[in-house]
Amino acid sequence: MVLSEREKTVIKDLQTQEQSCIEKYTRYSKEAKDPQLRDLFMHLSKQEQKHYDSLSQVLSGNTPSCDCNDESGKNYKPNVTYQAGMESDDMKKDCFLVTDCIGTEKMVSSEYNSNIFNFGNTDVRKLLADIQIEEQNHGEMLYKYKVANGMACA
Repeated sequence: MVLSEREKTVIKDLQTQEQSCIEKYTRYSKEAKDPQLRDLFMHLSKQEQKHYDSLSQVLSGNTPSCDCNDESGKNYKPNVTYQAGMESDDMKKDCFLVTDCIGTEKMVSSEYNSNIFNFGNTDVRKLLADIQIEEQNHGEMLYKYKVANGMACA
């Protein structure tokens, strides 16, 4: 598969977004107060690394297969660490981190949604659609954490 210059630019831009997510989740995993949230951030960092690596494969002319995983968000069931109304400093800190990451996932998902139309290759489009679904799953997992921990309305 040979990519046009425009397609290469789009993939590199998406990689920049993925790299930012990797760095954010890694950093936030160290800042989070709740061990469960630290684990979630590390899990998401690893998922973002897989996205980055998949995009690298596309740049090298290969399109990795995708699993169209739309289950991880649906199946995520966080434990309760913070009780609603606690309003501790740790809870406020973790709420900020989670809320920030939800905003990031919305933005990244949107980037995939609009950029998919820059590609004619069906396999690349399928891969980008799969990554977008996984970004939506990340947002859902983060939101479920907020709800379980009294940080958002259900």
